[in-house]
Amino acid sequence: MTEQPTPVANQHPPIVPQVIADLDARMTLGIQRYGVALQPENGRDMLRDLYEELLDACVYIRGCIAERDLQHAREAA
Repeated sequence: MTEQPTPVANQHPPIVPQVIADLDARMTLGIQRYGVALQPENGRDMLRDLYEELLDACVYIRGCIAERDLQHAREAA
């Protein structure tokens, strides 16, 4: 793998505040859905939950790569 270039500033908003807002929304959704915010020792195996979520994320990432590759192939044709 090669080094990536240094990030270049642009007009887009920073990502961290967006992630904070998403986390807040997820907490609100969790409370609405389950009646409680996520806490340790809640009766579930958080490592298993994380592993299953990461498997889902891998599928979504691979789907994005496939869509990108298809788009590049269409543009090259």
